[in-house]
Amino acid sequence: MRVVMFGYQTWGHRTLQALLDSEHDVVLVVTHPASDHVYEKIWSDSVADLAARHGVPVLLRNRPDDEELLAALKAAEPDVIVANNWRTWLPPEIFGLPPHGTLNIHDSLLPSYAGFSPLIWALINGERHVGVTAHRMDAELDAGDVLLQRSVPVGAADTATDLFHRTVDLIGPLVTESLDLIASGRAVWTPQDRSRATFFHKRALEDSRIDWTWPAEDLERLIRAQSDPYPSAFTHHRGERLRIVSAAVSEGRYGGTPGRIFIREGDGVVVVAGAGARTGRLPGLLVRRVRTEDGAEHAATDYFRTMGGYLTPRP
Repeated sequence: MRVVMFGYQTWGHRTLQALLDSEHDVVLVVTHPASDHVYEKIWSDSVADLAARHGVPVLLRNRPDDEELLAALKAAEPDVIVANNWRTWLPPEIFGLPPHGTLNIHDSLLPSYAGFSPLIWALINGERHVGVTAHRMDAELDAGDVLLQRSVPVGAADTATDLFHRTVDLIGPLVTESLDLIASGRAVWTPQDRSRATFFHKRALEDSRIDWTWPAEDLERLIRAQSDPYPSAFTHHRGERLRIVSAAVSEGRYGGTPGRIFIREGDGVVVVAGAGARTGRLPGLLVRRVRTEDGAEHAATDYFRTMGGYLTPRP
């Protein structure tokens, strides 16, 4: 088949590589220009560079809404469009252009976690599995009929970085198998159960701000979800931003005011957490490693020389 690819960052790069390695003919690539957005500088393998190295024509667009792009798509005469991590809505005149429509690759188990940053949100929310979905694009974002899904389990100590590497490795085989099914006429499309659909917004730095009224279990997952190279979850100590690099749920239960730097436990320092912490029935967050604004990383037991004082969401 003749294939046009819409994609961006490492997700798009893996998709394009799978297409280039397949028996199909990649006739045009559309990708976004490089971005300074903090989350778009992560996993930023260049789709444009990969296409150029293989002699595939490339168009750079922030949005697919101009006549030159539509004319180029029509001239390419694709049998199918494949999209992965295209950051804006594709209109019907594009996703419905090829005879086989548009196959979108999304890094969640749809219908859950449509939208942006699904791995991070899923880890924060304590999901036991994450994965990748190949589905047919329609007019509603990430809502089209599903062709294939592949999943991996979420371990108790997994970070968002771990889950990224595990799920990005699913993309190539999923793309190859999906196109083989489409080309052979064996594709079976299953409508999504829209009663189970959830949709999440793009993450920003504000979403990494620690709220100490969250239960310690939730904060521990937030910190794993904001693992390097993502911007670490942060709080403030004595007016300065402090990033929490590593943490666990405390073994003991501690009462008091959320955010209080309370006591040493094992290899860390317990900070009181949870809206019900005043009862003394909740575990705290055992902070193990922190990073200051100058980039220096410290063991929490070295950084917090004395107990007392508070960690606060803002200076």
